[in-house]
Amino acid sequence: MTDVVKGSENETAPVEQPGTQTPSISQGDVETVPVLTNLSRTLGKRFFELLVLLFAISTLLFFLLRLTGDPAAVLAGETGDEEQLELIRKQYGLDKPLIVQYGVFLSKVAVLDFGKSLANAQDAMGLVWERLPTSFTLVLIAFSANLIVSIPLGAWLGSRPDRRTRKAGSAFIFVAQGIPGYITGLILIQIFAVELRWLPSIGNQGPASWIMPAITLASFQAPHVIRVISANVSEAMREDFIRTARANGAGFHTLLWKHALKNAMMGATALIGIQVAFLLSGSIITEVIFAWPGLGRLLVVSVQTLDFPVVQAAVFMIAIFVYTAITLTDIVFLFIDPRLRRQRA
Repeated sequence: MTDVVKGSENETAPVEQPGTQTPSISQGDVETVPVLTNLSRTLGKRFFELLVLLFAISTLLFFLLRLTGDPAAVLAGETGDEEQLELIRKQYGLDKPLIVQYGVFLSKVAVLDFGKSLANAQDAMGLVWERLPTSFTLVLIAFSANLIVSIPLGAWLGSRPDRRTRKAGSAFIFVAQGIPGYITGLILIQIFAVELRWLPSIGNQGPASWIMPAITLASFQAPHVIRVISANVSEAMREDFIRTARANGAGFHTLLWKHALKNAMMGATALIGIQVAFLLSGSIITEVIFAWPGLGRLLVVSVQTLDFPVVQAAVFMIAIFVYTAITLTDIVFLFIDPRLRRQRA
């Protein structure tokens, strides 16, 4: 008969027999299993969605580009006659029926072959790969600068009990949100390139050339991040756990940076993650302003010259880049949100 120890009238607990050992499972092990399960499911789901998205974007872009004009007319110029136009169309397969062109396009996209550039006969994907690192680095620098400035400033504004300070900060954010990114870029060029002559304003001429494009791009979304973090911190500072920590003797800096900001970042993570998509779209304007040798400027020039293969390759890579950033945001959520860590498969 198994010995038992009475705990209450309705509860009994078995006594561990000598020579037996009850396996222990740590809290970390309990939480790790659902996290890994959710992670694998998230990655599988996102990969399938990415394939569907790429197919939809490529198909829609293929037919929309055909409505913008005839690339043969652009290549032949104003002096080109009909015979030259037909030769160019035949050379690039533009003389075939549209549905046939679409079938050929899909078969090549499946192996990441977008064909040759209509402007210079170079490999379209090769041109995109040449420009991608420059744009990616610019976005990464702007993203980092955005967070370095926006998170502390938003936290500071959200923690201010003084209504005048908060009103002044809200007014600054409101005005900053209404200033287009290209205006900021033009102002920086006028001050630091034209008047002071401190920084170069055209192309990539060294480390100094990155400063104004990065600031311009960072200012594109910084006011939005500041506003969201400020609102989240202000709300967190009124929560019960803050009052409890204050009653236990926690100082202002501990309350703000260790407790309130940590709680506020839970709600701001989604916005911060999607910043990459907005920064990438904003980089197109920034690269045009500063004649930056990146993917955005290549895309603009390709659209102007109806260089279909390069446009399709550039948009394809941008879609992958943006969707990867969104997926990474979801993965971060799995590790920082305790509610997701406790979910069971």
